[in-house]
Amino acid sequence: MHRRYIIALTLALIAAGCSQQSSQTSSSTSTSASSAATSAAATSGTTSNAAGGTVIKIGVDLPVSGADASIGVPTQYGAQLAVKQANEKHLVPGFTFEADVLDDAVNGVHDPAQGAKNIQSFGADPAVLGVVGPFNSNVARAEIPLSNSLQLALISPSNTNPTLTKGPDAVAMRKDHPDQIAYFRVCTTDDIQGPAGAAYEYTKLHVKNAYVVDDNETYGKGVADQWEGAFKKLGGTSLGHDHITKGQQDFHALLTRIANTHPDIVFFGGNSSTGGGLIRKQMPDAGLGSVIYAGADGISDNQFLQDAGSTADNVYVTVASVNAAKLPAAAQFLKDYQAEYNQPVGPYSANAYTAAMVMIRAIGEAVKANGGKAPTREQVLAQLRMTKDFPSVIGTFSFDANGDTTNRIISIYEAVKGKWVFVTQQNFAGSP
Repeated sequence: MHRRYIIALTLALIAAGCSQQSSQTSSSTSTSASSAATSAAATSGTTSNAAGGTVIKIGVDLPVSGADASIGVPTQYGAQLAVKQANEKHLVPGFTFEADVLDDAVNGVHDPAQGAKNIQSFGADPAVLGVVGPFNSNVARAEIPLSNSLQLALISPSNTNPTLTKGPDAVAMRKDHPDQIAYFRVCTTDDIQGPAGAAYEYTKLHVKNAYVVDDNETYGKGVADQWEGAFKKLGGTSLGHDHITKGQQDFHALLTRIANTHPDIVFFGGNSSTGGGLIRKQMPDAGLGSVIYAGADGISDNQFLQDAGSTADNVYVTVASVNAAKLPAAAQFLKDYQAEYNQPVGPYSANAYTAAMVMIRAIGEAVKANGGKAPTREQVLAQLRMTKDFPSVIGTFSFDANGDTTNRIISIYEAVKGKWVFVTQQNFAGSP
């Protein structure tokens, strides 16, 4: 994400840890909006159930199949656990919540066009009052204009590209309602994540010469540019910067060219599903086996470890999230997650849980303001925009005027013997 503190940013790190897993269950995968009950609920935004109560749906849009599943599914579970607990605790009396899960992966890889279709499906169902997702920034770029047009709240647990909320691109994506923010996120951005990683690797790993590679996607290129810029400001040298092509699997020619520049570190901006693990696996073939490999949260999953195999060691990643295991407020969440899914949390499980919980809180406040009746999507958005000092399992945060969280924590992990091991973390709260 970004820089600014540069060398200083590395030296005051807090701590936490997370792991990932894949497996999948879904509390709901339906998005039909054609039933008579749904039609009747069009003005209220809810669907009547057999018991005479009302159901409010929270959409969940994530990549939960293929190469992205090992990070997408644990994220999905976090959102579903929040919905389950909201119902158990009757957080909004008179209403039952339902998680409506849609996959935005096509042929095993996150797909912006599919994400857009999913938002259209959620928008067609008036029972859906908000959406948790998406996971990937290029998918968000396709979804934000639709979400804004529908005035349907979209809260991402993991999008990190800064231009989604800041600058002319963000304004352009809100063309239908330019002054009405409908997109929020509970993770910090790449203008913080990229420099945080660069500072750690330059200062702590003592690397001075880097070669940068990215997948040429919104997230991957963005975080690579941020990392490279910060690395050079610290005094490091960028020996080159290449973009791989979509679907590329053979990187030997690229790696041979990189080897001729004699780097201390190769930085990859992208995801495991776009080649992150395969590049690492092929590095020894070009004589780069002992060179440090680094990236950001896009390769912080089990898929990377699986793809890289025995070459995964000596790899470092940043994650734009707190290590929930280090926060007392997250202890019960971690226990409940393990009990529910029989696996450790993923890097963004706690974020998805938080995204769903802040959505549910906003819906509850909107219900109160609406005299106990089901609120409109606009009323839910009004409450989300007023979110201040929300206590969560990833820390207390507010949404700023752009929809960004004030909680700005970056964690660093190292791959050790086939597992991601937490190294350190730092809170950049107060950074611009």
